Amino acid sequence: MPVAAEVAGILRAPLDVLVVRKLGAPGYSEFAIGAVGEDGARVLNDDAHHYADEAAIAERIARESAEVARRVDLFREGTPAVDLHGRTAIVVDDGVATGATARAGCAIARTRGAASVVFATPVAAPDSLAGIPADEIVCLRTPAGFMAVGMHYVDFRQTADAEVVALLRAARD
Repeated sequence: MPVAAEVAGILRAPLDVLVVRKLGAPGYSEFAIGAVGEDGARVLNDDAHHYADEAAIAERIARESAEVARRVDLFREGTPAVDLHGRTAIVVDDGVATGATARAGCAIARTRGAASVVFATPVAAPDSLAGIPADEIVCLRTPAGFMAVGMHYVDFRQTADAEVVALLRAARD
């Protein structure tokens, strides 16, 4: 969200959130085997069943879907989502490892009627961008030997819910 807020501010565009949650692999929650999001968005990586069986995947989908619903209520504070019908939506992610959350975010924008979807990220694994369903992709770096998004930031702490709410409130005002 801090990256998206910067992009929206520079472009003088409305800021909103498309709530997406990673489905972490058993034993390694930071490695995405898929993602879920608002509007029933669900993405499974091709190799998801290599890392988890159906029961484990179903459990993660249920848990993360509940978290998506909680965060939608918290972040939007009763305000409607920005109307994307007929507009260009810029979906921003802080980085792309497997592409699961990026694919889910772009799918939500499409479901909401965006005429065009631009996906923007500072850094991505070189092979993860190919499956992102965007009309245009803007990525500043695709380093060889990519290991993890956090390796490309000096400070990669989780963004607190309160910070997301504050950024969205400021954008609405």
